[in-house]
Order: sequence, then C-alpha cells, then structure tokens
Amino acid sequence: MRSVDFSDGLRYGTPDVSTAAVHTVRTPDDVALAYQLRGADRGEGGRLVLIHSLGLSHLVWEAVAERLAGRAAVVIYDCRGHGGSGKPAGPYTLDLFASDLAVLLDHLGWERAVVGGCSMGGSVALRFAGAYPARLTALGLVDTTAWYGPDAVKSWDERAERARTEGLPAMIGFQETRWFSDAFRAAQPELVARCRETFLANDVAAFAASCEMLGAFDLRATLGAVAAPTAVVVGEEDYATPPAMARALHEGIAGSSFEIIAAGRHITPVERPDVLARTFDVLLDRVAR
Repeated sequence: MRSVDFSDGLRYGTPDVSTAAVHTVRTPDDVALAYQLRGADRGEGGRLVLIHSLGLSHLVWEAVAERLAGRAAVVIYDCRGHGGSGKPAGPYTLDLFASDLAVLLDHLGWERAVVGGCSMGGSVALRFAGAYPARLTALGLVDTTAWYGPDAVKSWDERAERARTEGLPAMIGFQETRWFSDAFRAAQPELVARCRETFLANDVAAFAASCEMLGAFDLRATLGAVAAPTAVVVGEEDYATPPAMARALHEGIAGSSFEIIAAGRHITPVERPDVLARTFDVLLDRVAR
C-alpha cells in the first residue's frame, strides 16, 4: 500500500463517525474496558491498536486515529483505571495490562495487529510484544522506555503518595508542562484543557496504582527478543522519557527505526499527530507487504 506524505498537515481521509461510538468488553476479572473503532476492517494487514499514557485516555490517539482511518481499522481504548474503563483497586502490573489488550483483541476477532503506545502505553505495548509475540505484526514505541532507572521505585512511589495526600489538582501544572511544549499550550488551549479535565477526573487510587506499576517494571532484558518491525519515536524536549531512553530501546531492538521529533515534548501523538500518523502509516505498509 502506498505511503502518504503527512507533512502538509492534511488528514488521511476523514474518520468514519459511525464506528466511533464507545463500546465495552469485560475482562475475566469483570473490568469493563471502553474502546472506539475508527475505520473499516480490511484484514490483518490493516489493523492497529493504540494505547494511551498515564492519567489520560484514548483522547491521546484521537487525531492520529482520524488520520489513519481511511486505510486501517484503528482501535483506541482506555486502559483499566483510566478514562471510561473500570477502575478496580490495585495493584496493577504490565502483565495485567497486556492481558487486557489480548482480551480486547479476542473480542474484536483479531488474531494479530500492529500495536503502538505512548509513555505508559508504550511500556504496555512492549510488554505485550514479549508476552504475546505471535499476536504482534509491528510495534510502535512513542515517548516511552523499557525502564525508568535505578530510582524508579522511589520516584514513582513518591508520585503515587503525592496523589493520595495532595490530590490530582496539585499535580496538574507539573503534568501540563511535561506533556506539551510552551508553544503548543499557547496555541491549543482547548485541547490542553480537555487533557487537563481528563487527568483531573481520574480515580486517585487507580492513578496511584498505575504510578506504582510504572516504578516496578524493568523490560530491558526483553528487548532483544522483539522480532516484529518496530518504530521508536520521541520528542526532542521529552523530560519524562528523554531521547536517551528512546535510543536505548532502538539499540536494544534489532532493525528498529528511530526518530526524534524536533521541539516535541512528552505526548507527541497530541502535539504532532501528523508525524505519528506517518510513523504508523509506514509500519502498516511493512505489514501489508
């Protein structure tokens, strides 16, 4: 399938609003996962699932899904503990989040798909690649990491505790400046406000459990086993998972591509959707060949 130049900012077709309704599937432990399907199913070569970042929801990927809906079936969903999905008490693990994705694929009748994720979602996608390699046709790792470093447990536990004791409103200023560049926040106040509202609507216990999950994982040893075509993308100004962490992913996954988005910050699918649409357009082309 022909790759499309997204550099002019034009959309790849228009979203199929008839398939953008919110649906749910229940996991074996009876947690409802909310998801949306954009575009028409054209078979295994055109199936894509995108996973959002900590504290946000499927909205992270809405603009990218719209741009790709003309060539693929794109599923964007809310992880457990987030958005419109169920918010059970923790603890949470990446294994649990990866198994939730497998349940969603089963529900859709998709044996395999391209899987991509941003930040927390990228870590979930990477764990899915290790736990369910036969179900992965390609992998997109965006603004993410295989490990947050030697102080990860301490720093993420501190963030979880701050949420419990001070509440989410006390954290929103910190979050917004990490998510988006100064220029984007000034140019897109309505979109930033939507992300803010989503973050503030989180259940504190579920958010804290997600923080603790991110502090506990270490997937560095699994990178060499990733055999699917992989793209690694990171914002140049990403202070949460900086380019050095992304480069470690690239160096650990044989044959992966690597791109730094100039002036991008941590949630590049929102800030630079054309770039990310192009990334997944190329991955879908590789699967279709």
